Amino acid sequence: MIQGYADHAANERTFLAWVRTGVAVIAFGFVIEKFNLFLLSLLNTASLDPMRRSQLERLSGPSTRYEGLGLILVGIALLIVAAVRFVRTERLLADPQVHPIAGVRAEVILAAVLALIVAVLGALLAVAG
Repeated sequence: MIQGYADHAANERTFLAWVRTGVAVIAFGFVIEKFNLFLLSLLNTASLDPMRRSQLERLSGPSTRYEGLGLILVGIALLIVAAVRFVRTERLLADPQVHPIAGVRAEVILAAVLALIVAVLGALLAVAG
């Protein structure tokens, strides 16, 4: 039996939850990028009336071009932070010495960045709608 198995299992579950979140954020970034590409190709190929064209141009404006890329980068950052924290926590669990509780700075910063991105996307959708 592994010494402190419950702690190691909890660390692995936390790691997998962070990985799942990072992959979901990356996938959402790809969806946004593909949607922007679809809108741009629709604008270039379709003969639309001026009102519809202006609506589509507003949806695929310059401010919306980098949202998907931003989400992809945030997702990659989530995966890197998750891997680093997993390895660090595994080493601390394997060490028999007692260690103080580590801070939660990385989680708070990444959560704030995700909240900011969601707020910006929501505001852009509200303006576009």
